Amino acid sequence: MAAQTGRPLDQFEDFFPIMADKLGEEGLMQELCNGFQLLMDPALGLITFESLKRNAALMGLDGLGDDELRLMIREGDLNGDGALNEEEFCILMVRLSPELMDGPRRWLDDAFQQAFGFELGLDH
Repeated sequence: MAAQTGRPLDQFEDFFPIMADKLGEEGLMQELCNGFQLLMDPALGLITFESLKRNAALMGLDGLGDDELRLMIREGDLNGDGALNEEEFCILMVRLSPELMDGPRRWLDDAFQQAFGFELGLDH
């Protein structure tokens, strides 16, 4: 379990494995997609720094500063475009929960295979 520092991201990390366990792979993927929809810029279909800052309170991230929000975007931005697409967002959310990675890795690979057409390679 992540150390409790009172920051919203730490609280997310604490509850993400519980969400995954209760929702199952399809439910978790749906919730991640819903989270993406809440945070994205509707005109771009991407999560930008501006859309993340504007909508952070909806996800309980309103306690994060600009630097922390920028870091989240940078950390999840796999294609280097300065924003997060749905796939990058889902991968980032999984990566931010180390406890989740200790659990059933195969179903996460299956969920990503079904949702995005590739495996994360977590079972190796």
